Amino acid sequence: MTEAAGTSSRLYHTPISLPSPHMIEKLEQHREDFSARITVVSALQELKQLQTDFLGKKGCVSLMLKEMRSLPAEEKPQAGKHINEFKENVESLLQAKTLELEEKSDQASVTADGFDTTLSGRGESPGSVHPVTQVMDEIISIFFSLGFSVEEGPEIETDYYNFEALNIPKDHPARDMQDTFYVNEDIVLRTHTSPVQIHVMEKQPPPLRVIAPGRVFRCDSDISHTPMFHQIEGLMVDENVSFGDLKGVMDIFLHEVFGKQTRLRFRPSFFPFTCPSAEVDIECVMCSGKGCRVCSSTGWLEILGCGMVDPAVFKFVDYDSEKWTGFAFGLGIERIAMLKYGINDIRLFFENDLRFLKQF
Repeated sequence: MTEAAGTSSRLYHTPISLPSPHMIEKLEQHREDFSARITVVSALQELKQLQTDFLGKKGCVSLMLKEMRSLPAEEKPQAGKHINEFKENVESLLQAKTLELEEKSDQASVTADGFDTTLSGRGESPGSVHPVTQVMDEIISIFFSLGFSVEEGPEIETDYYNFEALNIPKDHPARDMQDTFYVNEDIVLRTHTSPVQIHVMEKQPPPLRVIAPGRVFRCDSDISHTPMFHQIEGLMVDENVSFGDLKGVMDIFLHEVFGKQTRLRFRPSFFPFTCPSAEVDIECVMCSGKGCRVCSSTGWLEILGCGMVDPAVFKFVDYDSEKWTGFAFGLGIERIAMLKYGINDIRLFFENDLRFLKQF
């Protein structure tokens, strides 16, 4: 520091003072004592007592810190440094010894009980998508790629939408109590998803391509029928739609599901809401067309119904049947899944047996 004129510059240095020999000697004694004791510790309880003796509120480290208060000011920094180094060394050795004793304890437990506590626990078994849902998603994906959109509707329907608007007359067998769940005289649990098509046509002008997946209900129960099952029904309406268009779409769909080698055939049939109508059969997937119990030795399996939309249905939705034509089709998801996976009892889908469901 420069002083006034006539004086010289001086540098003042504060000398570093080491702790007193007494403090250094005491630290060395504690180090030797700690080293001797930790070497012979063989149990966690003993180690806990050693930790208390050295690092506890009344331990030797705390006592040395209290003694440090009486040291001259110039000795305190170095004394504190030595004490803290000793403390950190004790903590490190205690931690290492704890891990060593815990490992020995685990090994002893395995030897005594035959149970390895170090093994990881059993993981939770991951779930999977139900096979019916898998097949439904696959079918939706196929029709989506063909330009069809997905539409949904209520499961509780009026007689009008479930029957009348689909050209199903009053005396049709489907209206019988033994085939349909009636809520009351005019309300039913839908027996197919075709009512969704009527709802869509009432709201949307043609052209349109839609599929309607969902649950349906019928009074039937055996190895191939259940009171509740799943259907997908489709509808395409446009100008100049022909039966050839219907066959082309069905060919693409069924070959995507069952493989391009699968043979198909169309048989004339009858449905109140389509004319002409057909049922589509595929070559038996169980016997490759040779004939077996599943296909009643015919070599063929019925897979879905389809046909050209009857002009009478268009009248209910105010579509001009002279300008617009269309086709419709319907299929059961469970039936597709049974044939795809070789399942012989539809009831397996609804029993929630994990031995069955884990296979998918």
